[in-house]
Amino acid sequence: MHTVKALLCCGSLLGLSLAACPYADPAALLKEKRADTDAPSPGLGQFKVDDGKGFLTSDVGGPIEDQNSLKAGIRGPTLLEDFIFRQKIQHFDHERVPERAVHARGAGAHGTFTSYGDFSNLTAASFLSAASKKTPVFVRFSTVAGSRGSADTARDVHGFATRFYTDEGNFDIVGNNIPVFFIQDAIRFPDLIHSVKPSPDSEIPQAATAHDSAWDFFSQQPSTLHTLMWAMAGYGIPRSYRHMDGFGVHTFRFVKDDGPTKLIKWHFKTLQGKASLVWEEAQVLAGKNADFHRQDLFDAIASGNGPSWELAVQVVDEEKALAFGFDLLDPTKLIPEELAPLQKLGIMTLDTNPTNYFAETEQVMFQPGHIVRGIDFTEDPLLQGRVFSYLDTQLNRHGGPNFEQLPINMPKAAIHNNNRDGAGQNFIHTNKFPYSPNTLNNGFPAQANQTTGRGFFTAPNRPATGNLVRALSPTFDDHWTQPRLFLNSLTSVEQQFIVNAIRFETSHLQSETVKQNVLAQLNRVSNDVAKRVAVALGLPAPAPDPTFYHNNVTAGLSIFNSTLPKIATLQVGVLASTNSSSSLEQAAALKERLAKEGVVVTVVGEVQGNGIDQTYSAADASVFDSVVVAAGAEGLFDPKTAASPLYPTGRPGQILVDGFRWGKPVGALGSASAALDSTGIPSSDAPGVFTGSDVEAFVTDLEGGLSQFKFTDRFPLDF
Repeated sequence: MHTVKALLCCGSLLGLSLAACPYADPAALLKEKRADTDAPSPGLGQFKVDDGKGFLTSDVGGPIEDQNSLKAGIRGPTLLEDFIFRQKIQHFDHERVPERAVHARGAGAHGTFTSYGDFSNLTAASFLSAASKKTPVFVRFSTVAGSRGSADTARDVHGFATRFYTDEGNFDIVGNNIPVFFIQDAIRFPDLIHSVKPSPDSEIPQAATAHDSAWDFFSQQPSTLHTLMWAMAGYGIPRSYRHMDGFGVHTFRFVKDDGPTKLIKWHFKTLQGKASLVWEEAQVLAGKNADFHRQDLFDAIASGNGPSWELAVQVVDEEKALAFGFDLLDPTKLIPEELAPLQKLGIMTLDTNPTNYFAETEQVMFQPGHIVRGIDFTEDPLLQGRVFSYLDTQLNRHGGPNFEQLPINMPKAAIHNNNRDGAGQNFIHTNKFPYSPNTLNNGFPAQANQTTGRGFFTAPNRPATGNLVRALSPTFDDHWTQPRLFLNSLTSVEQQFIVNAIRFETSHLQSETVKQNVLAQLNRVSNDVAKRVAVALGLPAPAPDPTFYHNNVTAGLSIFNSTLPKIATLQVGVLASTNSSSSLEQAAALKERLAKEGVVVTVVGEVQGNGIDQTYSAADASVFDSVVVAAGAEGLFDPKTAASPLYPTGRPGQILVDGFRWGKPVGALGSASAALDSTGIPSSDAPGVFTGSDVEAFVTDLEGGLSQFKFTDRFPLDF
């Protein structure tokens, strides 16, 4: 159509120059369009809002401040009367229709939690009341920032939400794969998510934080630094949902039947071992298989290799809430395990995939307010707000208050209450007297409390004193010591990965002010990290700011300094050639032998058939945990003879080289060692590179390499 217009314009207006016709000058056309981007749609000019001046106001125009929720005392609970918090968080909860405002993309599975013992000395929770007691569970894993259409392997915090269908009602641990969070007060949550979501004008970038608004917020809100360090490390790009831990994030309370309490933190420890991708690998996977994590979980369970985690708690006496040098009510802090060892409570195994993704995984709703007798909240201001927010957001998603009646949300325990009607009502109530107290229904449903009916009860000794304030406790003020602790506790390669991740993210920034602010905050954690990032940005290295520098370390934070306890379900790509019968025979032998350990082998060849599972045109190193070349396929790697119309030029060599570059165990059998030479991969005494002619001996070595998972000596360091 533009071509026709161009001919009409330029052909009929002979007195005008060619440049005067916009259709003949694409640059002019684009310039014209750019000039119009700020213009409102016709008739909508009166609705245009300029937030470039003035004071923050409520939705009805009253000037307010909205960075601290209203509390009863500086370390007290958030009050329901805080209209500013409720307006802000309720508006945020209803911004997305109808997918979740956050955690939109995920995968779920059913399973069972089995208690290791009777823990009534700690809690009145019934699902922890006896050894071998089993409780059904449903777990949903997710990313946070991206939409349902984003990729699994985007760098992000990952959700780890667990529903226990206990015999005394549903209990949810709504946590993440990182033990701390970005902010300390729930009233700041809309600000956090607004900053990391795509730009409102272009909806770009999706599921990513490599943009100005995210790092502007991070650098202006230093409480984000601890979680940011975790996300920039391997925890932001886990190998799978199965290879990551889970955490409750907040401090909660265990409450005994007679009322005494302990402070606790929830931990799920993966029994598959922790493992992560490397950044380029994660980026390639996002394009090659955006559903990589979803598929991994589904396939592992379908193959009978469902994942397991041990549930544990750190237990702390109430009077020690401030004894560790920070406040246990602060959700940006963790308790080093040396100071509060983990107490194992039981094991959770996922063994059943959903029958219908929408009915189960999409419609499940978790909320911290799903709580049972024996467990109670603390005054953590982020937790206090989440108790409201998670319930409120369901009204947006389900159009009414009866979302708990969906099969995936219904408890296994009987339901008796006076809630009635509303959109989506599925129950047919026979009780004509839905109020309390009553005599016409014989007083039922009866009230349950601490002494009658094993009812939920708030810990009776929880105090709430102090003047009403809109502020955070000064005990929340140190934002830099624990990010430093995290950095100190990693290997040199993992520290390099964090530096590389921050370099990648900040290299996308346009604002010089934001770049400088990021360096200033990093410098309060580590002058070394700040200098290394500054070099990549072409900025002067800052002078040390040592107030929070220390050399303390804690255990259990590194991903790469331990081996995997299980290699079942790991993926090995065997590169073979359909032009060599011996190559196909050896590939089949490798597949049969590795299957004994539960390792999944994909045999790759030029064309389908003859024992080939995937062609080179479709294969990529990113979907394999190891790459092996079978004897007889070495000719595919010779640059003089490797060209083929069946796959992109050099694809076999690319798969092998990428596997090596990304730290994966690689190998070649017999004559295939020539493939290593052709691609420049060292084959003599190189860690994680395996050669030999005997299949059995080769597989034994390869299995050890799979257990190590990543050979980090291949990654260059700044020093």
